[in-house]
Amino acid sequence: MADEPLVLGIETSCDETGVGIVRGTTLLADAVASSVDEHARFGGVVPEVASRAHLEAMVPTIQRALKDAGVTAKDLDGISVTAGPGLAGALLVGVSAAKAYAYALDKPLYGVNHLASHICVDQLEHGTLPEPTMALLVSGGHSSLLLSTDITSDVRPLGATIDDAAGEAFDKIARVLNLGFPGGPVIDRYAKEGDPNAIAFPRGLTGPRDPAYDFSFSGLKTAVARWIEAKRAAGEDVPVRDVSASFQEAVVDVLTRKAVRACKDQGVDHLMIGGGVAANSRLRALAEERCERAGIRLRVPRPKLCTDNGAMVAALGAEMVARNRLPSSWDLSADSSLPVTEPHVPGHHGGHDHDHVHEVSKENLYS
Repeated sequence: MADEPLVLGIETSCDETGVGIVRGTTLLADAVASSVDEHARFGGVVPEVASRAHLEAMVPTIQRALKDAGVTAKDLDGISVTAGPGLAGALLVGVSAAKAYAYALDKPLYGVNHLASHICVDQLEHGTLPEPTMALLVSGGHSSLLLSTDITSDVRPLGATIDDAAGEAFDKIARVLNLGFPGGPVIDRYAKEGDPNAIAFPRGLTGPRDPAYDFSFSGLKTAVARWIEAKRAAGEDVPVRDVSASFQEAVVDVLTRKAVRACKDQGVDHLMIGGGVAANSRLRALAEERCERAGIRLRVPRPKLCTDNGAMVAALGAEMVARNRLPSSWDLSADSSLPVTEPHVPGHHGGHDHDHVHEVSKENLYS
């Protein structure tokens, strides 16, 4: 066990300050400080509020993770951090912290991709990822179909959302129904008591001439909002449970249908589902049903590992170390639109050259 890389991962792409520690594919610590309550009164994530919350939470969350894992910072073999995509200010806090720790401890630094991390986290639950793996990532910011033949170097986008991401649509419909923020968990809860076939909401981009693997939830969101408004205008009660169930069904029907189709078309017999919306109970159930029918093996991490967390970043970092990928250099920057085709940001000139960094005593930096 000792020869497996021990890596600390930092995730700050949105409103969760996540710090995870893994040894190889074994999860040792997963500490999260969420600022979701601070955003709830605005009905969505406020970037400036998120950045400030990360600043306050960073050091205590790293200390908590080290304590939970029963290791010291000096034991680490590397530090990985989400370099993008995400909110620019929020990412900068994580990248700056990771650079400071890596430099002070003289450990390699790995700037990794948020989306590739969401795929890699499944290794902590179900063991090594098969290659190739088809991944359906669904969250507040992304709805993507990705084909990964090597999680550290080759992730190909097959399809993505052309407007609202699935999680975003959940938040907006929850707001129209006055159910609060975030919308995903509360709609899932109400939907369990509703009829998914009560209202025939549209399925976006499912026509014969539409892109096979792309998603669109903007039209669905508008259709649901108009349906609710018409009910209210007529002085009728809005059946919240049936609306929730019918809306949710429209979303997960399209997601699972396209994911299974992509697996069949590409000849891949594994489907991995990740991202915050992968915690949705109906998405899990329908995916299982359709995968079983198609002879595809489904891998979905437990809900806590689906939402943004540091464990996923540590998992991808550990994979980078294990496969001898080049570390990032000290001029690593946050990239809010880092493409998924770049699972990590390698360094130049052989990675870790300290020359252009003003040399300071490491003892002073980190005692």
